[in-house]
Amino acid sequence: MKVWAAGDIDAAGDTKTLLVDPKDLVTPLARERARELGIDIVTAGATPTPPAVTTPTRAAVTTASPVAVPGTPKPVPREAAGGPVRSMRPPSGALYRRGAPLPSAITSSGRGGAGRVVVIGAGHVGMITALRLADADLFDEVVLVDIDEGRAAGVALDLTHTAALGGFATRVRGTGSVEDAGPADYVVITAGRARQPGMSRSDLVSTNAAIVGDLAGRVAAVSPHAVIVVVTNPLDEMTHHAWQASGFPPERVVGMAGVLDTARFQALASLAGGGRADRIDAVALGSHGEEMVIPLSQATSSGRPLTELIDKTTLEAVVDRARGSGAEVVGLLKSGSAFMAPGTSAAGMVLAMARDRGQIMPAAVLADGSYGIRDVYIGLPARLGRGGVREIVELDLRPDELRALRQAADRIKERLSQLAAVS
Repeated sequence: MKVWAAGDIDAAGDTKTLLVDPKDLVTPLARERARELGIDIVTAGATPTPPAVTTPTRAAVTTASPVAVPGTPKPVPREAAGGPVRSMRPPSGALYRRGAPLPSAITSSGRGGAGRVVVIGAGHVGMITALRLADADLFDEVVLVDIDEGRAAGVALDLTHTAALGGFATRVRGTGSVEDAGPADYVVITAGRARQPGMSRSDLVSTNAAIVGDLAGRVAAVSPHAVIVVVTNPLDEMTHHAWQASGFPPERVVGMAGVLDTARFQALASLAGGGRADRIDAVALGSHGEEMVIPLSQATSSGRPLTELIDKTTLEAVVDRARGSGAEVVGLLKSGSAFMAPGTSAAGMVLAMARDRGQIMPAAVLADGSYGIRDVYIGLPARLGRGGVREIVELDLRPDELRALRQAADRIKERLSQLAAVS
């Protein structure tokens, strides 16, 4: 008996009809890949039948995104589309050796698919990221990696116990090393020292640079086709460092900051009388910290300019509070830092890429000359796809907003030069 996986379908080349033995097992993902390539799978001795009409997978039906750039259409809620539809799953995990690439993974076939996501760091942020990814029921496997292997395995098992409650079939596993996690389509780096009260993000530079640099290099060796999403602070500098350490093209290394900062602004603007948070369209650009830029010229609520709903003084206070929200949470917790919103934001970015619909999200990306900024990782609106960043989207900013964005880039460059000196 032969197990036909998606990679075997890709290897079939230009074949239009693939003959399989009656005892062979063809995985659902292999059948899906065959349909994409126009290949008929025929069982020996059977009469070929026309390809069946497939039911849309859950990847094709999504809830509204956690953040939307003004002017982009909102996706249809899954309830309005007839409710969630489960994506097809391969048979028992026993068919695959531990750590091996799953049939649909980029790493096994050179093409995209809903394969494996590795989340490095099983702390609170990593835990929430893994929870959101598993609950989306889009990936075959989510692997938590932590130097404390017992913690990674424990969180993974606890999360697995919610499968029936959450209605997902994603496998969740915990391990102690990047290498044992196996090749992945996406890798989320949350590992690093957390901010303590009184610490700025910049205070973490040297400590977390050593951690992120080592991890990025190991990820590149194990998952050479993956997309890396950096969450570790200081975000802009660590994303730039991960790009250099991995050797990946810049479109496959992105930082999670803008999604989180935008969500915080939406929530706080809602509390200030701006309407429901999920109906506020805004975008947080620049640095993840003091140089955060929220262009109020782009902020609306249910289509109305936010400036018509909230007075100028209050709105400026909302921007300031959003800029310092991370420190505010740290001060209230007194131990540790924010994790619910950051973890949800990181998962949202991965899901947007995996669904491959060209969703626009603010992210830390390598500037390509857009907005007059080049050669530095900074928060900009980016169109995301399966392979990472498709393009940087330019918004019509006011002169003062554009000036603030360029100043943020200059400050990040200064800090990067200091990091290079320390290294």
